[in-house]
Amino acid sequence: IRAARMAAGLLLVHACASFVGWAPGASLHTRRASSPPHATSMGATAETVCVVGASGNVGKLVALRLSDFCTVHAVTRSPAKVKGFLDRDNIRLFESDVRSDEVAGLEDALRDATTVVACTGTTAFPTKAWSRSGKEEVSSAVLSALVEAGFDVRKAIASLDAQGLNTPTNVDERGVRAVLAAWARAAGKKRKRFVLMSSIGVTKRDGFPFKVLNACGVLDAKAAGEAALRDAAKADGFAYTVVRPGQLFGGPYDNNYYLGTLFQLDKDAATQDVVVAEGDSLVGDTLRSTLAEVIALMVREGAALDMDMSVVNQKGTPPTEEEMVSRLMALSPVRA
Repeated sequence: IRAARMAAGLLLVHACASFVGWAPGASLHTRRASSPPHATSMGATAETVCVVGASGNVGKLVALRLSDFCTVHAVTRSPAKVKGFLDRDNIRLFESDVRSDEVAGLEDALRDATTVVACTGTTAFPTKAWSRSGKEEVSSAVLSALVEAGFDVRKAIASLDAQGLNTPTNVDERGVRAVLAAWARAAGKKRKRFVLMSSIGVTKRDGFPFKVLNACGVLDAKAAGEAALRDAAKADGFAYTVVRPGQLFGGPYDNNYYLGTLFQLDKDAATQDVVVAEGDSLVGDTLRSTLAEVIALMVREGAALDMDMSVVNQKGTPPTEEEMVSRLMALSPVRA
């Protein structure tokens, strides 16, 4: 069984690699960092923000930080997983799966939400994160799909999509569409803003190195989700922001299926300054804690409306909150 799992993983990696004409072989220096401490809530306002994907490594930080100044509805497939981390009076936990046809829990969470922050996502390549539970091996399913597809990677991924696995198409495209539709039904004219966590490289996915990352279609799926958001915002009159981090690093390290989490990249001590820019224009890596802070501040301040923007860390000390707000307010919408 172990040999079969290893073979399936290797077959997929090399099939993806041959798809883009590239083979992996890098190594990384690693270190474990501690999860961030809990903050004390400063109390909720009348505004309700719904965080979808609130049990993820970024989503839980976003929900916790937003609860410093607003009421938070935290949507997760596993509320018990974050009950301790998100233990505040102004945070309500809702159980829902954006891949499911059962949307009652999702609509309940979205009913009073004027703002939505979508922090859902999956891995670029098949891992346990692709399983329905997020905990099971998918090697056998991947190998079977590859064999049946004649080792055509895209056909194999489409087969996994159809099986309802936690693939990029099912999460980053169909999941985003499901949240938008549920929000429209539940909140109607209350809708003000939708913030979507996406990725650097989506608009450059045909070039190196992003073509490698997109071998299984993750950037294509994110692009489709972004397009759905822009269309809905234009049609229904609410604001949107697409936030593009680079490779994520830094704690918390609870969901151990992502490259920057598996290797726990040793950068956070000296790499805490923050760069933000319009569009898909930066290259670099992003601390999860930085990303959460940027998202929370842009929601609080009403910054970076109707645009996509990138955020990365660079060498240096972290900016003060006032400095970070100033950088976000200086961004202007991308003009067509």
